[in-house]
Amino acid sequence: PFATAWMGENHGSAIPVALMGFDLLMCGVAYFILTKSIVKFHGRNSKVAQVLGQDNKGFISVVIYFTAIPLAFVNPWISLSLYLLVACIWFIPDSRIEKKLVEEQA
Repeated sequence: PFATAWMGENHGSAIPVALMGFDLLMCGVAYFILTKSIVKFHGRNSKVAQVLGQDNKGFISVVIYFTAIPLAFVNPWISLSLYLLVACIWFIPDSRIEKKLVEEQA
């Protein structure tokens, strides 16, 4: 909330946008670590591991956030656009879970 409020108060200044990117990056890294830990706990051949697969969306999100942070100092609107891109990527439903459920029912 702090990074979002600061960014809103400063209307897209470079440092608040970069801080927001760092906040998003840490969330992405936490999610990435969480999925890897769950797969490790349940085993690579478990249903959870099969559903999660390679988790390309999680990895791509982290890369985009990492790229967007320094770009905030070039042009904050580029970074904001990249943050929006990641949100749009996650808005598209992940079909891995549905495919696995359909396979099990067949």
